[in-house]
Amino acid sequence: MMDWTDRHCRYFHRLLTKKTLLYTEMVTTGALMHGSVQRHLRFNEEEHPVALQLGGSDAVELAAAAKLGEQWGYDEINLNCGCPSDRVQRGAFGACLMAEPALVADGVKAMVDAVSVPVTVKHRIGIDKTESYAFVRDFVGTVSEAGCSVFMVHARNAWLQGLSPKENREVPPLRYELAYQLKRDFPQLTIGVNGGITTNEQIDMHLAHVDGVMVGREAYHHPWLMTSWDARFWGAAASEVTRDEVEEWMVAYMERAHAEDGCPWYAIARHMLGLRHGLRGARLWRQVWSDHRLKPLPPREVWALARAHVVAEEHRSPESVASGVVTA
Repeated sequence: MMDWTDRHCRYFHRLLTKKTLLYTEMVTTGALMHGSVQRHLRFNEEEHPVALQLGGSDAVELAAAAKLGEQWGYDEINLNCGCPSDRVQRGAFGACLMAEPALVADGVKAMVDAVSVPVTVKHRIGIDKTESYAFVRDFVGTVSEAGCSVFMVHARNAWLQGLSPKENREVPPLRYELAYQLKRDFPQLTIGVNGGITTNEQIDMHLAHVDGVMVGREAYHHPWLMTSWDARFWGAAASEVTRDEVEEWMVAYMERAHAEDGCPWYAIARHMLGLRHGLRGARLWRQVWSDHRLKPLPPREVWALARAHVVAEEHRSPESVASGVVTA
């Protein structure tokens, strides 16, 4: 989710669910050691609970980065051992680290010793075309001995050569049963599953076998799904928030972000384009919020233009909708 789940995205998602653990996009240790710490670690207090996802392989740098994350107030430090991109491989971290479980264990041990918040690992079930369960079992076993007790398992292999990151989310087959087997073999560990999960019914199915579920792109593209999670999975009161309220809150947030640091509204609005997915007027609404010609306008004026399309579609007759006049 690099370049996707920034602090603006997470603020938006927190309006939809109060309980779900949110993850940052992956932040490399190099970016924290040699770049702007504030730029990479700043987040909104409303985002809690939120985990900082790190990319790196050097134990000393991982420990230092984890310590920074704790100082900035993150609730969890997560080490990414699942990203397959070429950029990540050149930095010797991400999914390629699964070939070096002892190195990962050293990094985890250093982080565990450096912070008091939980240190967790996200990983694949294998790399390239190695489909042996023993590979991921031994990886989890080695890393758990270093002090990690929570593993988020992306239930696909990562092919380090020949596939793009997008293809790595689609081509290698999903094998959820390997995550289930990890839970059976390591009952003392917290095991979550990730990959290809799009419905609440699928989440229910997985929770019968493992302890948690991570949802990525489905939550991003169809975010309204998250409004059901607090009640369904945590027993909280059912959400009564409306899409109109969420949009209005986001406009206020855009105004505040611009006043604080000059952030343009369109850098924030891009994250909420799925808010009205499946509703009448959604296409025209999205077109307004993504229209580059409107960038000079203040967000409240853009909101008014987008809202006008929604209201117009809501007042169209069912007969005009059925005839194909309206396309959402």
